[in-house]
Amino acid sequence: MMSTIQIKRIYEAVGKNDGMRILIDRLWPRGVKKEVAHIDQWLKDIAPSTDLRKWFNHDPHKWEEFQAKYLLELNHNDRVKELLDMIKESECVTLIYAAHDEQHNHALVLMEFLANTAKA
Repeated sequence: MMSTIQIKRIYEAVGKNDGMRILIDRLWPRGVKKEVAHIDQWLKDIAPSTDLRKWFNHDPHKWEEFQAKYLLELNHNDRVKELLDMIKESECVTLIYAAHDEQHNHALVLMEFLANTAKA
């Protein structure tokens, strides 16, 4: 059975259908207390590299290139297998991120990458 993978901003309320909540940001989100976040796992190393994150700087004009560069990083990331194992063991996984732009963020890229990898 394929697990459900969804994404959610850390600033949204915790939901009963969130399942395992995995923070996928390299930095802890500003203004969020750890006890309020209800994070089950924090995989800093699955996030874009610091250089890539700073280069992208949430600029929608760099979105296409950012996706390609981040996918390249994911293809060489040792933590991907660990994340896929967590997903296989859970009915539902929610990837938690802090970016304000809900159309241009690494969580979208990671979610699609994981779905495609799980199908393969």
